[in-house]
Amino acid sequence: MMATFQHPAIPLIELSLKSEYALLALMELANHHRAEQPLQIRHIAQQRHIPDRYLEQLLSTLKRHGLVKSQRGAKGGYLLAKPPDQMNLLEIMSCLEGVTEVPRVPDLEESVVRCVWRQSQRAAMGILQSCTLEALCEQERQRQLPNAMYYI
Repeated sequence: MMATFQHPAIPLIELSLKSEYALLALMELANHHRAEQPLQIRHIAQQRHIPDRYLEQLLSTLKRHGLVKSQRGAKGGYLLAKPPDQMNLLEIMSCLEGVTEVPRVPDLEESVVRCVWRQSQRAAMGILQSCTLEALCEQERQRQLPNAMYYI
């Protein structure tokens, strides 16, 4: 009888803390997008447990890439530059991590292993491209439903 080997999942695309914090910040902005009221860094940092100074750098990067915009003044802060259903995770990850498309033309000399690896990378990128910021927020809302208590 042969023993089966169990192994942990192998990460194909790593989720860095930078990307995770940026996605959480964008989700906070997405949840307030309809109100069209800018959110201050302090508010986002408190709600999503992100260090203020680090969040400031992330929002600056996201602004440079056109994903967020800032508004100055006493009631200033940050807003999404476009609706959350028009932002996908691949676009966000690309501006933060430099994720690029995997080449599509296989090299005839390439090993079968590398070919399968590239296919798995393409599949992972396809998932990131098909998932919008709005969909991510909706998944978060669905997860919170079982934890909600209703009183009559």
